[in-house]
Amino acid sequence: MNINATLFAQAIVFAILVWFTMKFVWPPIAKALDERALKISEGLAASEKAKSELAVANKRVEEELGKSRNEAATRLADAERRAQTVIEEAKARATDEATKIVAAAHQEAEQQVVKAREALREQVAALAVKGAEQILKREVNAGVHAELLGRLKTEL
Repeated sequence: MNINATLFAQAIVFAILVWFTMKFVWPPIAKALDERALKISEGLAASEKAKSELAVANKRVEEELGKSRNEAATRLADAERRAQTVIEEAKARATDEATKIVAAAHQEAEQQVVKAREALREQVAALAVKGAEQILKREVNAGVHAELLGRLKTEL
């Protein structure tokens, strides 16, 4: 065989291979590549959308955290104000109670003083009567001399 005929036959076989590849092999490969490119672009678009949604969600989370912090600070301030109010009320009640207790103690002390004076008057009157008995060397009847003894008590 001649080298020219071999080259010519190989060129024809190559042309048939190129035509077969272009007709039957290339379209499914191109279709698969196009589908893959479409999926990749859709994935990238979804990724961008997710990034923007994430940014929006992060912004909302920061806003909610700020609101929560402000609300917590407000509640804490309210609680502190309530605690101060309760403390002031308790102090006022304690002061009132202490005043009442002191007044009751003063009143009780005055009653004790009055009772002690009364007892002392009784004792002084009894001593005066005994002294008078001994001076007079006779018995003094308390029932008979009640008016005299009453005046003596009031003078003491």
